Amino acid sequence: MMQEGRDNDTAYFGTKSFLSVSGQLHLESVCRGMGNVYTLGPTFRAENSRSRLHLSEFYMLEAELAFCQSLGELQSIIEDLMKHIFKEIRNTNEADLHVIDKNNITPKWLEKTFVTITYDEAKQILGHKGINSVDDGINKEQELALVDHCNGVPVFVVQWPKKLKSFYMKETEFDNQKVDALDLLGPITGEIAGGSLREDNYEKLQAKLPSDALNWYLELRKFGNIPTGGFGLGIERLLQVLCGVPNIKDTLPFPRWPHNCSM
Repeated sequence: MMQEGRDNDTAYFGTKSFLSVSGQLHLESVCRGMGNVYTLGPTFRAENSRSRLHLSEFYMLEAELAFCQSLGELQSIIEDLMKHIFKEIRNTNEADLHVIDKNNITPKWLEKTFVTITYDEAKQILGHKGINSVDDGINKEQELALVDHCNGVPVFVVQWPKKLKSFYMKETEFDNQKVDALDLLGPITGEIAGGSLREDNYEKLQAKLPSDALNWYLELRKFGNIPTGGFGLGIERLLQVLCGVPNIKDTLPFPRWPHNCSM
């Protein structure tokens, strides 16, 4: 399969290519022509972590919504989706759930509205608890502390500092140092899902991108542009929450993590 005159990095596709870390940018493109779209597929991350919460290969459900202009819309869809999935699993596989965790058949959050707090509010809550500053984000211990503060109910953390999030996230209307982004935190695992409104202003997006990088993505803001928003939800982490599984490696038969890929 190797093309003559090419090195190993470009031999197969003719250009340097990588395993997929997300289908989001492609969904944004398709969304402009088809409306609401989603994808469910394998995702690869080269994170050097062997913790109970990380995998090198996992499945992620990603969705992109046309004409989405509020984080509240994304939050409602994510919350309804999680609750619907769990109720369907409970109604059709209750015996299996009893085997996995007899105390988790009806978690207390199932009939409660998910909590919403801003990043700044999260910082204040953690400060009052005497937990280290979150100037550089919110780590796993802090995520779980926030869920515990909300009595085990999943919590949306919204309105994040721009410096902590990705280039494609839309600046908030009232503070250009914040972006309209969300993280959904849940018991056992911490972050379950992440999402945002997408930056639809050509000039603002161009300023965030290196020269000549992702030109095709930038061009989407020129022709047939519409506001969109979307999210990604980790399937194995969702299973951890739904089934009460402490270690993510126990949610699939052949887990892969750094320095382990035996099958």
